[in-house]
Amino acid sequence: MAKAKAVFESEAALCAAFIAHLPKDWTAYPETAGFDILLVRGADGAQIGVEAKMTLNAKVLMQAVEGLYSGRGSEYAAPDFRAALVPGGAAGAEMKCLARYLGIAVIEMTSEAAREDEEKAFAERYGVTYRRAHTKDKPWFTPELPVQSGYVWRDVWMDHCPAERCKVPAYVPDVVAGASGPSQLSDWKIKAIKICILLERHGFVTIADFKKIGIDRKRWLDMRWLAQSEDRGRYIAGRSALNLRVAHPVNFGQIEADFDKWKPSTAEVKAALAPLPALL
Repeated sequence: MAKAKAVFESEAALCAAFIAHLPKDWTAYPETAGFDILLVRGADGAQIGVEAKMTLNAKVLMQAVEGLYSGRGSEYAAPDFRAALVPGGAAGAEMKCLARYLGIAVIEMTSEAAREDEEKAFAERYGVTYRRAHTKDKPWFTPELPVQSGYVWRDVWMDHCPAERCKVPAYVPDVVAGASGPSQLSDWKIKAIKICILLERHGFVTIADFKKIGIDRKRWLDMRWLAQSEDRGRYIAGRSALNLRVAHPVNFGQIEADFDKWKPSTAEVKAALAPLPALL
């Protein structure tokens, strides 16, 4: 039988393959809460923090376990479970043993190349019928993710029982999980996108807009993202305007589509449009 390949072009490709084959009840939040992927179960909000590497080594175990045994883990938000994601065949027995001691599940992901090679080998040996059955039944990754009830999964998945779960963004980040130097969709960035949308729609933003959105305007002026207009209390695009539509095209569109849910009220808009009295 041909030896199966466990090849992915990069950690980003590994993460993308894993996300593409998740069970329907799980939502993947790329580059969230300090993990390459934060998985959230729809039924009850249970979370899995996932760190990805091309091989199971000490570095990925340290990343996956970060903060857990620091003596302050119970004081901070954290996921219920932690996992290391690696290509199939890239996890040595010794490192898997260490991962288990640390309470980290090791997820091994099958690549397209490995699956094709395996299918061809089975087809040559057993025939097309067996190949089809094998293709249908074989999971893309092992072990399976923990279920909401039952105890069988607890042999692999250690529930760390955090006092508080990680904060999940209001929108699934439109970023690449596992990429080098990834951009993150933080709470600040969601608020910043709202300021950018107001700036696009009105041509300026006001002090009241910043108060409504809950973001400080000082950084915007310091970075020259905004500039003071001729009218007091109004700011226009600066010479180094922040372009989050390019940085987060999907999330920008989603937040824009929700404009009616977060926009300033009519009274707030009228008050914002009223010019401030000039200084003597």
